[in-house]
Amino acid sequence: MGFRINETQQISLNDRLKNLTVRERKILDNSWAKPFGDYIFPLINEERFMPLFCVDNGRPPSPVNVVVGSLLLQEMQQLNDEEMLESVLLDIRFQYALRLTSFDEMPVSDRTLSRFRARLYEHEMDTGEDLLKEEIESLAEEYAKRMSIKGTLKRMDSLMISSSCKRMGRLELMYTCVSNLVSAIIASNEGHLLPEHLHKYADESNKNAYCYRLKKDDVQTRLEALKEDALLVYELCSSAQGGTDEFQLLERMLNDQTKEGQLKPNKDIKPTSLQNPSDEDATFRRKNGVGYQGYVGNVVEDCGENGNIITKYDFDVNLHSDSEFAAEVIEKLGVQEERTVIVVDGAYPSEANIEAAKLNNIELVPSALSGAEPNPIVNEFQIKEETITRCPTGNAPISSDFNEEKETIRACFDRSTCENCPLLGQCPVKIQKRQAVVTLTITTINRAALAEAITTEEYKELARKRNGVEGIPSVMRRRYGVDDMPVRGLVRSKMRFGFKIGAINAKRVIKFIQSIALIYFFKGKSMDNFTHFIYLFFCRSLVSINFGF
Repeated sequence: MGFRINETQQISLNDRLKNLTVRERKILDNSWAKPFGDYIFPLINEERFMPLFCVDNGRPPSPVNVVVGSLLLQEMQQLNDEEMLESVLLDIRFQYALRLTSFDEMPVSDRTLSRFRARLYEHEMDTGEDLLKEEIESLAEEYAKRMSIKGTLKRMDSLMISSSCKRMGRLELMYTCVSNLVSAIIASNEGHLLPEHLHKYADESNKNAYCYRLKKDDVQTRLEALKEDALLVYELCSSAQGGTDEFQLLERMLNDQTKEGQLKPNKDIKPTSLQNPSDEDATFRRKNGVGYQGYVGNVVEDCGENGNIITKYDFDVNLHSDSEFAAEVIEKLGVQEERTVIVVDGAYPSEANIEAAKLNNIELVPSALSGAEPNPIVNEFQIKEETITRCPTGNAPISSDFNEEKETIRACFDRSTCENCPLLGQCPVKIQKRQAVVTLTITTINRAALAEAITTEEYKELARKRNGVEGIPSVMRRRYGVDDMPVRGLVRSKMRFGFKIGAINAKRVIKFIQSIALIYFFKGKSMDNFTHFIYLFFCRSLVSINFGF
């Protein structure tokens, strides 16, 4: 298909809006369709998606901004592809939002959305370039700019996301991998490569009897027998089926579950091991005592008086830690012109992240610290030029030095002084034969300082601002079904996650615009003036405007 910019957005003589009564038009203008069509749809950058299509070659596709807008509306309204198609064809609100009211025939079909998602997937698999993420974050920046959200106060949170694949036990996982490969071999007319007893794995009715209808004491026996069959299939078919997905998954399963031909103990199986052949990217992680199989999403929300917008997001396997997300966000943000505060929970800060943030004029403000509480006495040592000058009771050390390799400060004190100190039970000093020694790591010192800082009123006030971002995981689960996405695999799941982020932002912009309209209404100003004002503000102005309501 050839790429073309959608230039057919003007009202025609046969525009469907002309057939509406005054009452119908008023209801339409007060719905979500008008702000979406007037202020969100025009911001979609069609040229960003040009690499998905040929240039000046082939028939033109459905307008890209119509497709991207449809996918955002699909998430906003929680519709499947068939319901979305019906809505675009028959519902004037969707046509108004996508500026299609003048089209004689709607430029969408039953495959339009799925084909576009497939193009996005193939492009990212081939190039590693996530065009959708770029567009969603670009739109978010425009929203934030035009809502006068400066971005100097951000808050960040992550959420565990379940894979839609079934959670399998060890026996079922091994059986499924063997069964898939045996079935593929028989389907390719190469069943003669296998001994007769292996053909049972191609029988769908055999799985329940093999995996479920057995006593607990028989599980290990079945696992051993299954392992032998898996190794036999692997050896017999390595040449004929070596390049197929089924063979590669069996090979991965054997590497995860066995070592030198023997089953690994359960404790030796890594979280990165294959969880289900239907979703090979999903990983296993235990968090707060709960086991999760799937992925993890991370969101960064810019906060302002006029609202909040999710300006950045990430998506990865669930072994990706909050600390790693923080490092990536700091790197992407780069050096900030103004001091920027990111409010996070205790899992995000690390020594490296705090230092990297400082270099970029960013401050990570944790609402709490994870792990054991640092010793508060550590923060009472006077430290100057990487040496201890005074202890908490004011005594000077005999000597103090800094070990650059280990990043530790060591100080020696008079033994008798420390033995009679009232803080002896609290101080990290170690009484030796001739002297008393205190050894503090830079990490311990910084952690103690941070623990004291978060008890101040300034930090407490910032920490309270983080509470709002914790509602995003709840909304994504309850409203947007993030744990039940009808796709599998990291890239496809990330794509659906991105559209959900885009839908959340779009709904916030619509709510913001409608709230301004309400204010104008109560001030007695005409909606015509308001519409013109907002149009200029959202579509032409490059200057941030403070409404001052």
